[in-house]
Amino acid sequence: MAAISYKITINSNLNTNGLLSPPPNKLHSHLLPSNKIFCGHRILASPPLSLIRSKKSWHGSLRVSNLSQSSVSNSFDVVIVGAGIIGLTIARHLLLASDLSVALVDAAVPCSGATGAGQGYIWKAHKSPGTEKWELMMRSHQLWESLAKSIQLQGMDPLEVLGWKKTGSLLVSKTTDESAILKRRVEELSQEGLRAEFLSSNDLLSEEPELVLEKEGGAAFFPDDYQLDAHRTVAFIEKGNRHFAVEGRYAEFYHEPAIGLVRHGNSCEVGAIQTSKNTLHSKKAVVIAAGCWTGSLMHDLIKQPDIELDLPIKPRKGHLLVIENFKSFKLNHGIMEARYTKHQSATLKATASDSGPVYNAQDLSVSMTATMDASGNLVLGSSRQLVGFNTEVDESVINHIWKRVGEFIPALRHESLEDLCQSREVRVGLRPYIPDGKPVIGLVPGFSNVFLAAGHEGEGLSLALGTAEMIGDMVLGNPSIVDTAPFALLGRCFH
Repeated sequence: MAAISYKITINSNLNTNGLLSPPPNKLHSHLLPSNKIFCGHRILASPPLSLIRSKKSWHGSLRVSNLSQSSVSNSFDVVIVGAGIIGLTIARHLLLASDLSVALVDAAVPCSGATGAGQGYIWKAHKSPGTEKWELMMRSHQLWESLAKSIQLQGMDPLEVLGWKKTGSLLVSKTTDESAILKRRVEELSQEGLRAEFLSSNDLLSEEPELVLEKEGGAAFFPDDYQLDAHRTVAFIEKGNRHFAVEGRYAEFYHEPAIGLVRHGNSCEVGAIQTSKNTLHSKKAVVIAAGCWTGSLMHDLIKQPDIELDLPIKPRKGHLLVIENFKSFKLNHGIMEARYTKHQSATLKATASDSGPVYNAQDLSVSMTATMDASGNLVLGSSRQLVGFNTEVDESVINHIWKRVGEFIPALRHESLEDLCQSREVRVGLRPYIPDGKPVIGLVPGFSNVFLAAGHEGEGLSLALGTAEMIGDMVLGNPSIVDTAPFALLGRCFH
């Protein structure tokens, strides 16, 4: 008897659909095309390793031309929905670790969402040993360091290729209580084998002269932390993935939103992803890595009465202020105020506390972060708020960030934000926020071949390579290096 096929379709609503993003913010940059190469079913422009930016062409999209349908194979081993840093690195891992073919699907292009709007911190400083994310974080950072080393061994400069810099990090305190907390953090991380020391406000002046604190203040210093440039890193990963196109193992379907899953009969196996233009057949697995749109997407796709779905991934808006080619002073390290950890972990149920500032995730919270990127730009942040899928620049938030950073770096008080308007860039991104603070990584209950990787919030870049390895091991049936249990969906999102 012939199998009966049916399709579950989702509505294409820009603000509620889990795949279609709002129009990308015009202040997000994209790579200008050059060096066309054949990539699966279309001709793609391969971006240069060094990022070319132009304020008047922030959204130069990839030039594509469709080939005839007869020359197109729309059958792949794995179809990945979402081309942010998580989706891109999952594709990379599968291409390198197996002989599987991979299709990457996105309603826009890489770096048009949270990936391209972040500061690029690859830090251990604000992570806590013994937490459920610690092992994943350590593994991911190990993989980033190995990637940078491999680039260097190939005769290339990781700074040029990835924007990779060993800046070290400073967690800064302003009060006696905060300093005591940071001293305990230094002790904990030292016991884990990390280089760490506490610097008094006087000691800090030799490391970061522009950072001025009262005598009660100080900083936890972690000299081995890194940062990278998301745009350069994405360009490098894309270029590497595209090398597999000539073998027929890789294709990109950008500007092509997914609109449905195709299943066969009552099978728990998904056989294809329906996009706005193609049906992409999947022989082995489907991976959903759609960032903050993952939650609404899965609610739309899973309509089985025996599955109770609760995937509370929401968009958490963040602003960063970038002053291009800043010359007034130089920062030597990445800097973050101590209370950022509470600012980052604020939950919907948070309330005021006598023990210190605790933020409600629906309210605006701003904590000081500051660094100089690989291009000599001053990058300042950061804000968090739950306001839906809104990506409009809020000048009041920018002013709040500027004022907060000025409390730690007084030299900025002598600069006029209005005078810097010609050299400023504002990045707005939507972090995939989940209340318990842990990403969901694993098989979707009720399906035999659908995997999720989402909910990393502000740690997408930091946790990307470990997440990619974890999903890759699941798809390939390999034992996982990192314990997968804390990130499983069953019991957290499905009941």
